[in-house]
Amino acid sequence: MSDDEPAQIRAAGGVAWRPGATGVEVCLVHRPRYGDWSLPKGKLDRGEHPLRAAVREMAEETDVRAVPQVRLPTVRYRSEGRPKAVDYWSMRAVAAGGFQPDTEVDEVRWLPVDAAVRLVSYPHDADVLAAFAALPAVTGTVLLVRHAHAGKRGTWTGPDTGRPLDAEGWAQAQALAALVALVRPVRLLSASARRCVQTLDPAAALLDLPIEVAGELDEPRPGQQLEECVLAGAALLARLAAAGDPVAVCGQGKLIPGMLELLTGRADDFTTPKGGGWLLAFAGDRLLATDRL
Repeated sequence: MSDDEPAQIRAAGGVAWRPGATGVEVCLVHRPRYGDWSLPKGKLDRGEHPLRAAVREMAEETDVRAVPQVRLPTVRYRSEGRPKAVDYWSMRAVAAGGFQPDTEVDEVRWLPVDAAVRLVSYPHDADVLAAFAALPAVTGTVLLVRHAHAGKRGTWTGPDTGRPLDAEGWAQAQALAALVALVRPVRLLSASARRCVQTLDPAAALLDLPIEVAGELDEPRPGQQLEECVLAGAALLARLAAAGDPVAVCGQGKLIPGMLELLTGRADDFTTPKGGGWLLAFAGDRLLATDRL
């Protein structure tokens, strides 16, 4: 961006879907200010994660509570003379309140995808809907995160499995809790290392869920090979996804790239920073999409 180019507007939204009488229906909104039909979306608050903004805007504009599943294409255009980028996710609608028309959105419609493509006012919304329609049915989601910052291994005098989060790590864990809550997990699972369990502590308190320790997520112990740990961890993720309910999992940095390579069947950069993670979408036990948080 040149010095004269105005700052980019960041926004996020989604394609909320639900089962209908004749198939999947998606949600559109009518905005009286513009006289258009579009996908629900809105600008990010300062410091807000795009995924959180997408879920929030869906609720604010439509009164639909939805669970994000797969990242859809990002739309880029100019708005009021400034570049704008809108991130979209497909979202499973899980609840809806009583929609009240207002000056921002005065009508909400649920339509089959083909009808929604014909109704939307902008080609880029039609493109996002087409990308949604091309997705296989998602049956399970896993939010996979790496433990938050826990200082340096060389400065910790006890067993490495007992190394705790530091102040930076606790701040990361608090931020992660808000993202974990978006997928509405029914289970929280963690590697046995203290820093992994602590990374999920704020989410556990927020969701009132216990943290289950799963040894399949641990890095190799003496005598173990990394490959066998990767196999065990990947198999656990596939089993969790096949069960159908959303789950959140905290693992260790050495395993995550190998697990994702194994599940996707491709070599890619799956390096995950501390406190970072992935939204994984599955069809049964088959990994369909990886979305870096």
